[in-house]
Amino acid sequence: MVVKILMVNKFLYPNGGSETYIFKLGEELQRQGHEVQYFGMEHEGRIVGNHAQVYTSNMDFHTGKLQKLLYPFRIIYSKEAYRKMQTVLHDFEPDVVHLNNINFQLTPSVIEAVRDWEKKNGKRVRIVFTAHDYQWVCPNHMMMVPASGERCSRCLSQHEGNCTRYRCIHNSLVKSLLGTIEARFYDWKKTYAKVDVVICPSEFMEQQLATSPLLKSKLVTLHNFIDAQTPESVEKKDYVLYFGRYTREKGVQTLLQAAKALPEISFVFAGDGECKEQVEQCSNVKNMGFLQGKVLSKVIEEARFCVIPSEWYENCPFSVMEAISFGTPVIGSKLGGIPELVRDGETGELFEAGNVEALTERIRSLWTDRRRCQQYAENCRKACFDSVAEYTNKLLRLYRDESETGNPSCEPMER
Repeated sequence: MVVKILMVNKFLYPNGGSETYIFKLGEELQRQGHEVQYFGMEHEGRIVGNHAQVYTSNMDFHTGKLQKLLYPFRIIYSKEAYRKMQTVLHDFEPDVVHLNNINFQLTPSVIEAVRDWEKKNGKRVRIVFTAHDYQWVCPNHMMMVPASGERCSRCLSQHEGNCTRYRCIHNSLVKSLLGTIEARFYDWKKTYAKVDVVICPSEFMEQQLATSPLLKSKLVTLHNFIDAQTPESVEKKDYVLYFGRYTREKGVQTLLQAAKALPEISFVFAGDGECKEQVEQCSNVKNMGFLQGKVLSKVIEEARFCVIPSEWYENCPFSVMEAISFGTPVIGSKLGGIPELVRDGETGELFEAGNVEALTERIRSLWTDRRRCQQYAENCRKACFDSVAEYTNKLLRLYRDESETGNPSCEPMER
């Protein structure tokens, strides 16, 4: 049976992980014969859309003063998104609305639009939401206080006032107050309870969202997919790799301290960000800058092992999955969704996040034990994550509300 899916995301152009997710899913769903359209903001870089050609206006936070004065109201509840969402629903009449990143630019008014449209038209629409971050239980979406870097769970169980108290959004009292108001507004309206299924890309994410009584009964864990790799036994080179953003929450400063304590080991960094200058000042670190495509794949595949030292609650980090799929072991922080992907003592090792001494010892130990590192690499080549086709088949069962689906959690499996 053909399923008609409306993918909803604020950005409809390549911008980050959630956009890659909806584009690849949409392509696979269409390949399998289903109908897919998209709703979000208009933008000159938009690459997908809907037949009605209806989108919300692009919210540019750098525009004039008058428009900026209106933004506090629009980022909490967008009447424009509500109205235009109903136009697209009337034109497409989808079976499923799959929500992704909607807060601030589109706002959860789109959920209200679906349920109100149902009442008027008598057609049941299933709403599925993929939680790409912690937005629905943490107003700043990261579960971290930006000013101090402290990991934080104070807003869980609907205690969102802490966002204002600790200025958790850009360290701004006004922005943090708006975040608190938005969270409490939708708690009061019970808007999130109108969603049928919430997909959590990690068990850790599910545990955090389960603190909300509005979401607890709707959660299912489904780890992200990754493009299928065919890792071969390539000759590993003598370097330790970090790839990703050069930021504090990614643990870059902790890794640099470990690198300085290990001058006999060569490190390669691939990425960019606020800590770039510190990266370039470390004598045994080669900064290759931002890489992508085949160039990045080759650097990952040839590394002796990778380090993913994140100090915030990563959800289901693509970097870990990518490294393992290329046959490269991972030393990762024991935090968030990372331990669900790295099998400690098999495909890599875990350490306490932010602990420089523990990380230094893990790196030194694995670097000097080539045999153990080679065994980890062999285990990585046998590990398997869902391909986009496998993931889509699980997703279709959720779209169709097939009760036998259960919790389709996908752990790394043997090939």
